[in-house]
Amino acid sequence: MKNTEGLAAWLRLTLIPGIGGETQRKLLAAFGLPDAIFAAGRLATRAVIGQRAELLFDFDPSEQVDRSIAWASEANQHILTLADPAYPATLLEIADPPNVLYIRGNPALLAEPGLAMVGSRNATPQGMQTAESFARTLAGKGLTIISGLALGIDAAAHRGALAADGKTVAVIGTGADRLYPARNKELALAIADKGAIISEFPLGTPAMAANFPRRNRIISGLSRGVLVVEAAPESGSLITARLAGEQGREVFAIPGSIHSPVARGCHKLIKQGAKLVETAQDVFEELGNMAQPEPLPEPTVDQDSPLLAALGHDPCSLDELGARTGLPTDQLLTELLTLELTGQLATLPGNRYQRMN
Repeated sequence: MKNTEGLAAWLRLTLIPGIGGETQRKLLAAFGLPDAIFAAGRLATRAVIGQRAELLFDFDPSEQVDRSIAWASEANQHILTLADPAYPATLLEIADPPNVLYIRGNPALLAEPGLAMVGSRNATPQGMQTAESFARTLAGKGLTIISGLALGIDAAAHRGALAADGKTVAVIGTGADRLYPARNKELALAIADKGAIISEFPLGTPAMAANFPRRNRIISGLSRGVLVVEAAPESGSLITARLAGEQGREVFAIPGSIHSPVARGCHKLIKQGAKLVETAQDVFEELGNMAQPEPLPEPTVDQDSPLLAALGHDPCSLDELGARTGLPTDQLLTELLTLELTGQLATLPGNRYQRMN
């Protein structure tokens, strides 16, 4: 059985509806540990937070507390509080650190040098490949890849880190006992086994839209920098990038085609001062020696086929390719299929094609 001394009081404090994180920190600043808050009584706590103090004594979360302690007693499951020596120091640097963290996996990873990688849920095939490739390289050189387990770029970043046998942390917007989205269940289980899944939300918390932007401050807070791979102009990834800037973290962005909607958010960040990234080495150079990487090899230039050269780096329709190459449609389709089977291009909706390198 894991040591639960003091944990019950922390859970009691954080599980009371209407007593949010800011109010909890006011109480902690005034009285110290949660045990002292409850021992202070109604009158003293009312002087700090007003009438909301009544909730501290009128609401009884004992059932949730017991369930949470039982959950944390299981192998590979943990609850960290602000007072825990293992609480990640990087989160103590931000304005509103979570008072409690529920963790599935290895909590020690939260202290490792990390890079957040975020981006569009509706990523392009090229964006997915880029995210996975960058994550594989960066994780292979010692960085912990931090993301949000969402579909698209997040999932690709986690997969890339796992493929390198590296470290990855998923910050989720549900309870740590929930696996969301369902399509990422297998990936989530792999992260819990080889990395860590963390949440500030109580066990059983379902997927709610308001929780996902909130968890973004933890993604950026745990990291030394945030790399945005693809993002629309109003993407939640830009929230993470903004929070990173406010927290004093580095912000990186990978540019894309001027015709791609999911590149415009990255271009916006670059205009605002984010570092334009073309290679993993660009990230290491900016972050300095925090992971002490070896120099990365320079990328080699592919010997393009004439068809790939005609395709360029923007999505292109079959008719446009025919006009550019002068090839008959049957020959064009045969060559496109060959390139797709070898992973050099992807077929997009609307009978369009995009190169993957």
